[in-house]
Amino acid sequence: MALEIVLLTGMSGSGKSVALHALEDTGYYCVDNLPPELLSSFVALEHKHHGNRVAIAMDVRSATGLPQLPQQLAQLRSQGVTVQSLFLDATTDTLVRRFSETRRRHPLTKDDLLAGRRALVQTIELERELLAGLREQAHVIDTSAIRASQLQSYIKSLVATPSGQLTLVFQSFAFKRGIPMDADYVFDVRMLPNPHYEPSLRDLTGQDPPVAEFLRQQPDVLRMQQHIAQFLDQWLDLLAQNHRSYVTVAVGCTGGQHRSVYLVERLCETFGQRWTTLRRHRELDGR
Repeated sequence: MALEIVLLTGMSGSGKSVALHALEDTGYYCVDNLPPELLSSFVALEHKHHGNRVAIAMDVRSATGLPQLPQQLAQLRSQGVTVQSLFLDATTDTLVRRFSETRRRHPLTKDDLLAGRRALVQTIELERELLAGLREQAHVIDTSAIRASQLQSYIKSLVATPSGQLTLVFQSFAFKRGIPMDADYVFDVRMLPNPHYEPSLRDLTGQDPPVAEFLRQQPDVLRMQQHIAQFLDQWLDLLAQNHRSYVTVAVGCTGGQHRSVYLVERLCETFGQRWTTLRRHRELDGR
């Protein structure tokens, strides 16, 4: 059986430890903060002793060895190893808040050089620059507005999808809580009729039949659904030919409860007939 590797990278404070625990629960042999220089020899050793599924976390603590990582990954793929790269990210404000709440030091912080919020922001931006190359080659997960339990579920669903083919991730969200950083495409549906203003529908979600029936009867909702589907149909084949593993399509409304949820459900039904699809409802998952 071919060796499967999940390479987990990302910003400090973005939830890599939570993600690594999820991978361990899924049956991966996990190691944290492996120096990139040891990747090839480590993979050979683990394949021999621990089976076919390995998860490796790397971050800015190994900054000096990161430039050589793309070449190493290409070499592993040429040897028949399946490599899945995941990058965890979050907004700078979120990362600053998490470091403040936990009173942890950022790994790039110097003892007597950096202190305070302004310096922490500068350090985080430096980390973004150092990891930009890895981010570009990975599937990005924005952890800014999700709980640890949601992140664990996301990770488990991603590694359960078939490798070597394009996976579509449809995500609903609320604009009032920010646009997901991991979105490849963002569609704004706030102009559509809003079930929130129907007293009998206000406390329901786009997954509930009464809301679905209300939105199904709205011509503009159907037109929006068709336009999004037509756009994706135009480009998905080219994305797949470009060896993309994941494409994240985010659909946002005001509260992330009705319209965006309904459209994500319908789009998953449509595209699930041809592509591997995952659905996420950022404001509903983990309720």
